Amino acid sequence: MSLGEAGGRRHDSILNDPRVRSRAIQILLLILVAVFLYDIAANTAKNLASRNIASGWDFLSRSAGFDVVFSLVPFTSDSNYGRALLVGFLNTILVSALGIVFATVIGFLIGVMRLSRNWLASRAAALYIEFVRNVPLLLQIFIWYKLVLKPLPEARNAIKFGEIGALSNKGLTLPAPIFAEGAWMAPLGLLVAVIASVLIHGWAKKRQTETGQRFPSGLTALALLLLLPPVFFALAGWPVTFDYPVMGSFSFRGGATLVPEFIALLLALSIYTAAFIAEAVRAGIQAISHGQTEASRALGLRPGPTMRLVIIPQAMRVIIPPMTSQYLNLIKNSSLAVAIGYPDLVATGGTTLNQTGQAVEIVLVWMAVYLTISLLTSGFMNWFNTRVRLVER
Repeated sequence: MSLGEAGGRRHDSILNDPRVRSRAIQILLLILVAVFLYDIAANTAKNLASRNIASGWDFLSRSAGFDVVFSLVPFTSDSNYGRALLVGFLNTILVSALGIVFATVIGFLIGVMRLSRNWLASRAAALYIEFVRNVPLLLQIFIWYKLVLKPLPEARNAIKFGEIGALSNKGLTLPAPIFAEGAWMAPLGLLVAVIASVLIHGWAKKRQTETGQRFPSGLTALALLLLLPPVFFALAGWPVTFDYPVMGSFSFRGGATLVPEFIALLLALSIYTAAFIAEAVRAGIQAISHGQTEASRALGLRPGPTMRLVIIPQAMRVIIPPMTSQYLNLIKNSSLAVAIGYPDLVATGGTTLNQTGQAVEIVLVWMAVYLTISLLTSGFMNWFNTRVRLVER
């Protein structure tokens, strides 16, 4: 064999090595992406310079000069743009978190109803799913806002719920809690209740595996969550008072008001997403072998405990992946709040962009916030999915 033939074979073997080809393609792809990003950055800098737009984050400390209709933290027109973005971020987190909770509860109820043997319940659930899924979310937001909440009576003629609150076209007005020193005892009680519930659940599961005896860990956890925070709060001397709303000349004074924009967005997001979650629940339940139901009946379990203890736990491995996607869709769909004036991150960021011209910085904030929230949500749901999946022996 000549030296040239040996070198040629080594050359051919290198080109045919899948690891070498894979690394070469990845390096080439990274180079192309880097060149693409550099071209975008250079083009953006050139366009900003041609329009005399200064880049940077100094604008965050400047006075915003606009108000918002709803804020979880104190905000006035004298607050800076950074504070405005914080208000939008907190409002986005609030409506997304509550929307996920409500959509999950409604979705599970509708999904189970869809498979009910009761003809009326099953058809009502099917009608809900088909109607809600096929009406655009933006249209549903407008329906709740323009046709349901805005036509409500004015504050003077509000629908009152005794001393608890009142509902008008200004929103839902409720007493506002005012916390004094020692109010941290309530969250401490909640934390203790959560830790105790987790420990009791683990102990009850181990006890049932070893002895076959069940312990009502669910009811115990519920009792702890309901009783421990008030007990800790009582030990602190009930450090809370309430600011009750009082009717003024044109609207209520005092209290806390959930504005119609927030209520309409929350209802639309929850009801719309629940329809998709209901279908995921139905598919997960139907994925379980009918033999599981027959075995439960043979053991004397009633339909309710069978669904709760046998079917749903096994169906969760099918339900969680599509439900995670719906959670992410709900978070991103919350940006439609700008259509009705709810000051979420997109709305406050858009106003900031219009006044400062800092388009690149605002878009980066939007991208970073939504990407972070989505990754955290996806990561938590993936972790939860690993906890409930079936472990084969």
